[in-house]
Amino acid sequence: MNIPTRNERGAIRMSTFAIVGLSLFVIAFAGLSVWAYMNYIDQKDNVDSKIETAVAEAEKKLGDKLEADFIERDKQPLKSFTGPSDYGTLGFKYPKTWSVYISTDTSKDNGYEAFFSPGAVPSVDAKDSRYALHVAIVDDSYEDVINDYENLVKKGDLKTSSAKVNGQTGTRLDGNFTKDIRGAAVIYKIRDKTAIIQTDADTFKPDFDTLIQTITFVE
Repeated sequence: MNIPTRNERGAIRMSTFAIVGLSLFVIAFAGLSVWAYMNYIDQKDNVDSKIETAVAEAEKKLGDKLEADFIERDKQPLKSFTGPSDYGTLGFKYPKTWSVYISTDTSKDNGYEAFFSPGAVPSVDAKDSRYALHVAIVDDSYEDVINDYENLVKKGDLKTSSAKVNGQTGTRLDGNFTKDIRGAAVIYKIRDKTAIIQTDADTFKPDFDTLIQTITFVE
């Protein structure tokens, strides 16, 4: 029987170590490759998801802008409104997509009222109705009408500022008129009467701001 010499035994051990080391390297490399591939797939999915989300957001923004542009174009050309001459011939321009209802009920002695809203005008008898625009011309003095809002101004619910139109300065109010109505109003003295022009929602403020710039009346 041939007995391996010391040199041969050393060579065998080195070969065994080399084989084990190579096997461990192959296993580690394979594991690293699998980890790298899984990480690549995960990152790719994340990137694809982010791209899809970004595209969806961009499409939504574009769609919203196109819809908003269409709505604004559909309001043109503006229609003209003119109140009765015995109430100062109050006039202004408003979106053609709005409907108007003029109150003819004089039994309550409420003066002159007109209500505006996109589409159909909500019931003028319902307490929870809200309007894009509510016009009231009352027999009360300008000072008395302003005083009606004094408590709301003191509480901070309403902010007051000047509003000049037709060569005459009036008062503008912005904020909470009630717990359910947040909007804006302008108030002017017209002869011996007072005009209150109000929007019941911040949604209509852009239209309101455009509208009040076109106000005319006979002093």
